[in-house]
Amino acid sequence: MTAQTASAALHKDRVLILDFGSQVTQLIARRVREAGVYCEIHPFSADADRIQAFGPRAIILSGGPASVTEAGSPRAPEAVWTLGVPVLGICYGQQTMCEQLGGKVEPGEVREFGRAFVDVKEPCALFEGVWTPGAREQVWMSHGDRVTRLPDGFRIVAQSEGAPYAIIADDLRRFYGVQFHPEVVHTPHGDALIRNFLFKVAGIAGDWSMAAFRQEAVARIRAQVGTSKVICGLSGGVDSSVAAVLIHEAIGDQLTCIFVDTGLMRAGEAEQVVTLFRDHYNIPLVHVDAADIFLGELEGVSDPEVKRKTIGRLFIEVFDREAAKVGGAEFLAQGTLYPDVIESVSFTGGPSVTIKSHHNVGGLPERMKLKLVEPLRELFKDEVRALGRELGLPHSFVGRHPFPGPGLAIRVPGEITREKLEILRKADTIYLEEIRNAGLYDAIWQAFAVLLPVRTVGVMGDGRTYDYACALRAVTSVDGMTADYYPFDHGFLGRVATRIINEVRGINRVTYDITSKPPGTIEWE
Repeated sequence: MTAQTASAALHKDRVLILDFGSQVTQLIARRVREAGVYCEIHPFSADADRIQAFGPRAIILSGGPASVTEAGSPRAPEAVWTLGVPVLGICYGQQTMCEQLGGKVEPGEVREFGRAFVDVKEPCALFEGVWTPGAREQVWMSHGDRVTRLPDGFRIVAQSEGAPYAIIADDLRRFYGVQFHPEVVHTPHGDALIRNFLFKVAGIAGDWSMAAFRQEAVARIRAQVGTSKVICGLSGGVDSSVAAVLIHEAIGDQLTCIFVDTGLMRAGEAEQVVTLFRDHYNIPLVHVDAADIFLGELEGVSDPEVKRKTIGRLFIEVFDREAAKVGGAEFLAQGTLYPDVIESVSFTGGPSVTIKSHHNVGGLPERMKLKLVEPLRELFKDEVRALGRELGLPHSFVGRHPFPGPGLAIRVPGEITREKLEILRKADTIYLEEIRNAGLYDAIWQAFAVLLPVRTVGVMGDGRTYDYACALRAVTSVDGMTADYYPFDHGFLGRVATRIINEVRGINRVTYDITSKPPGTIEWE
């Protein structure tokens, strides 16, 4: 069985999302995946052959920042309208659907941004069992243009103050358009509308699961790799760990993992990685203690981007040297996730905004002449955790809070020293211990301490101190695309602060960071 055959067999009900540049396109994919349906995001410029090869059972057109009324603005490929599958246009997707099929879009007299209300006029398969004619329902709008004339075959099923065609339907062709964003949580029942499109309109089964993904991934890895050797850059985090165990299940000892210990990891983490992979899973593992190399080159460096680039360069150099010792390796395995792919590639044809600037995106230098194996690049973070559980990884490892590639380097703003790292590790350990003691670890997506680049005067006992301030951060998230701070009570924060100040020499002040995070990575510097 080839990789393509395995994919077609297990992903027979696939949804294609064409991206027009909306900042929340990823949320459409999240809602579809949550419904148990496999989907992928492709650029709006995908050609007919690519769309045909993907074989979608349904297509969703995302929103976007452009105006349909402007010359040269994005359009959906003509294949979308001729493939014979249901199409759902969201916001800009609705507008380009109308414009391309013979309708009209014009700048709106009333713009709608944020909470709005639609008046449901007629029954429609999109909101069957959710909304009824005559109802007034809350939605989340974000548009300046509006549809002013429908293409032939369409009817109005809902209207709003600024959008007379807020929801439209061509039941015969199964084309639907909504001016609002059903994928965001600010549209109550928006997920139900998406499910109706998937199940009632497109007739998709909704039976995609991690067990199915595991089978497909194993078949795909075997088909891609054959009898060749694979090396995997094991960082110690959840992503690379799950990738390593999955690949090992597929090809056994053809896989060798290389674990580069940068000296920038959390307390005891290197030992845990070695124990789990070398002793428990018996996966061939090369453990490289490179702390002196990394800390030596980082001495005196305070600029966060220079730190990131230095760490990335050194990681590649050390990994390259060790990989050369694994004779005959033809493939490099990485724990690249779908957010990595989305955040590092421009789907709309404009300049790419590269959010991730360290070593885990984009592969290693061309001189290594290795082909990439990235079995997780279709998954979001929470799906990787589910796959890890499916593979039997212990909860203590799968449920671990994310840890960025640069490690503690971005949690010590300013110059990095061994002394600062040791102070931070102790504070971080206490913080996580108290979170676990309170039974909150699994309720929090990521928590960590930061050693601030300031010293403060304090009085401890009968003496004055001049020590560092420490910041604590904890956020809730599902997939790492957005985050909000965790609302600890003051009693908990007081206990943590007291322990850190009493037990960690070098810190005399503790503060809690309550900022939220819009779409993007959740790090510090």
